[in-house]
Amino acid sequence: MATINYYLDKADRKGLAPIHLRINCNGNQIKLATGKKINSEQFDKKKQRATGITIESTEINHYLRFLEDRANELLHHSTKRTFSQEEIKDILIQHIENYKESNSVNIVKEQLALYGKPFTFIDLFAGAGGFSEGFLQAEINNKFFDFIAASDINENCELTHIVRYNHQLGLNAEFLRQDITEPDFLENLLKKIGEKKIDVICGGPPCQSFSLAGKRRKFDKKDDLFSHYLEVIKRLQPKYFVMENVKGILTKEDGKIKDLIIQEINSIVDLKEIPFLVSFIRRIKKENNSFLLESIIKSIEIESLKETEIEFGREDFIRFVENRFKQLTPKIADYKTSKTDSSINTIRHGFNILARTKEWEKLKRIIIKEKDYCNIDNDSFTDTFTDFLTRISSENIIVKIENSFKELKVPSKFQKDCADIITVLKIYSASFDETVEILSSLCTEKEQKELSIILESIRLYKIEKPFIANASNYGVPQNRERVLFIGCRKDQKYISEIPPTVKDNEKVTVFEALYDLDFIGNNQEAHHYELVDISKQFNGTAQKMMSLIKKRAIDGNINIKDGKTFSEWSKEGRLIERYKPKTKPFYVKDFNGLSNGEKYFDLLNNHKTSNQNKDVVKRLQIILNQGDYKMAQCELEECGLNSNKRNYNVLKPDVQSSTIMTIPDDYIHYNSPRALTVREMARLQSFDDSFVFQGKRSTGGNNRKSEVPQYTLVGNAVPPLLARAVASEILKNIR
Repeated sequence: MATINYYLDKADRKGLAPIHLRINCNGNQIKLATGKKINSEQFDKKKQRATGITIESTEINHYLRFLEDRANELLHHSTKRTFSQEEIKDILIQHIENYKESNSVNIVKEQLALYGKPFTFIDLFAGAGGFSEGFLQAEINNKFFDFIAASDINENCELTHIVRYNHQLGLNAEFLRQDITEPDFLENLLKKIGEKKIDVICGGPPCQSFSLAGKRRKFDKKDDLFSHYLEVIKRLQPKYFVMENVKGILTKEDGKIKDLIIQEINSIVDLKEIPFLVSFIRRIKKENNSFLLESIIKSIEIESLKETEIEFGREDFIRFVENRFKQLTPKIADYKTSKTDSSINTIRHGFNILARTKEWEKLKRIIIKEKDYCNIDNDSFTDTFTDFLTRISSENIIVKIENSFKELKVPSKFQKDCADIITVLKIYSASFDETVEILSSLCTEKEQKELSIILESIRLYKIEKPFIANASNYGVPQNRERVLFIGCRKDQKYISEIPPTVKDNEKVTVFEALYDLDFIGNNQEAHHYELVDISKQFNGTAQKMMSLIKKRAIDGNINIKDGKTFSEWSKEGRLIERYKPKTKPFYVKDFNGLSNGEKYFDLLNNHKTSNQNKDVVKRLQIILNQGDYKMAQCELEECGLNSNKRNYNVLKPDVQSSTIMTIPDDYIHYNSPRALTVREMARLQSFDDSFVFQGKRSTGGNNRKSEVPQYTLVGNAVPPLLARAVASEILKNIR
């Protein structure tokens, strides 16, 4: 039985004594300098810990516990049964060196370019940072990306970002933890950015509940996040923006959602060109459509207002329309009717509601948050909340006003005036493209041609259609299909697709990605790499398995001469030279752990298996043997091992995995009856091993709504190698 303890060496001139680790095992002794010094009076020899409650003593004690745990793990709980003294010393020294290296580094450093041309980017809906990671891996002809800021709403996203990019890589990239729908989000983002111009914006706004205008029914926190993403683009006007989403967005509501997204992107205007369009409208203004055209001018001019002025601009627009109605009222109703008629009051009060849109939107956000907090969904309360939120929407108020006009007995000579008011109110909630359609209908054929020329200049971004990108085409060992919308500013080269970097018959396989991590069993955790003997594991098929491991370039392309295997790239890292880590990877449980210096400097992180009972292991083994969940159903039933789970995905070693999601129990390892570890899922997403996922490993139940544990961080991420391919294509074309 081994004993592990600490002792103090002789104190130096300052009275500080070095702390040493001592291991006694079967008459043999190992001594190691921990790299820490302490005043001997502040060290409790009996408890083997520093005394006091200072941050320094807390950090020392955490470090000593950490080293003691790792030594104990090697001696008593390792998957490998025998170690030489030198092997134990080597592993523990690496932990000690990692700690020393981290604590001698200046945490935040400026991203100064020694050579080359940097282009700035920000990452919205950043999650773990898949886009960010890929962008920092890209470099083309001395052009590279400078990471300015990221944003998400979850604390663990922020923690993972700060540890990776600020501490480990030593960058000064900012993080904004705030809901993008909040009124001051843009203002706070601009503070984080400072005076910097942003060249590229990337992000994947969740579009699960995005629906056609006027037909939104779910009213959850994800409702229409896309439009808020576009608001950031309108304000920052980057050279390129990238929006990633699920493949289903293309067919949602029979493709109308995709068309609406493109229409909204095409509606982003070049503010410098607005005066030319306004001048054109003023020239074509005619007596019979003067009100409509003046309203269109007011609507277009709102586009050029500052964020703080938009509210007043929109109110002014409604008051302009209201004034038109006031002039019309005596012509369509007598005095008594105008004061008492329900329809006229509905129109009049509807204007007041529309003029206060910002306040109603604020109220709507509060109600949606409370609805979400109280888990109101699929119950008797849902319809009540949904009905109210629907009724206060601008679109619904305009419908009420329109119906009230229809109920009035308006003389025929004034019916066009009433119709014009309705048209103008629809312009109020319309996109730029929809407004232009109305404008075009008021033009002659000659004027329409002139308008087309102006619109060519006023549309800020070029985009014809989105395209589907399969991550496996870019060196990711996973068939993950995602839709990419790439908006190209009109002064930049058009990008319509991202060329594959890997041929169909040369894609990275699951075995290539995971084989060197296959030394862990059920309910185990590994903190360092161990040698995997493929010939012993696979016996008669070892040669076939070995043939799956190929030398590749960083992007997955076969490169026998100078390449590395996928696992070698994962261990060594894919970041370009200027962004190589300044400190060794480490894990912290939460922000308190980060503040108190309670860091875990392991040689391998996030490699822990779930504790699955015997029945679950038997069930997984049967499914693994059959190779398919459905095919295993009969045998599972015979053995009484049925499961309510809809599906298990059995990984096949010689092909790519299916799309990696957020629940590890959905997957069965190709060689063992167990779920995947966070690190294995991260490999299938193409994250480097040095990228440590922080905080909780997993969560369940209602906590899934508010928490983003490690598995969720991995599953929701954009694969870095896919992001790298996007970033490289932008660097090839950006001016």
